[in-house]
Amino acid sequence: MPKYEHVFICRQDLTSVQAETLAEEFKGTLTENGGKVIDSEYWGLRSIAYRMNKNRKGHYFLFKSDSDPKAVAEMERLMNIHEDIMRFLTVKVKNHEDGHSIMMNNKAKEEEERV
Repeated sequence: MPKYEHVFICRQDLTSVQAETLAEEFKGTLTENGGKVIDSEYWGLRSIAYRMNKNRKGHYFLFKSDSDPKAVAEMERLMNIHEDIMRFLTVKVKNHEDGHSIMMNNKAKEEEERV
């Protein structure tokens, strides 16, 4: 089965719980259509380089999945329709890297420096 990485940005006016719930809905869409979510990460509320849909910040998420192209197409279709999703990107990869993404590693370093 092909391997994918999905990154999407939710609106800033959602609470983190609402954003997590939204991410769970999209995970469910992948699994219902025969896909498997390997890993998911919540990168937090982060600033955006430019204004999107009158928002300067957004909740960032990353999914790593093994899915059929039909499952990915259905999830992207639903993301395109959903008003709380500002942007999304899906990339087909050869292999999933073990461990956390670079964004999570940077976030951990920032937290260590604060302490």
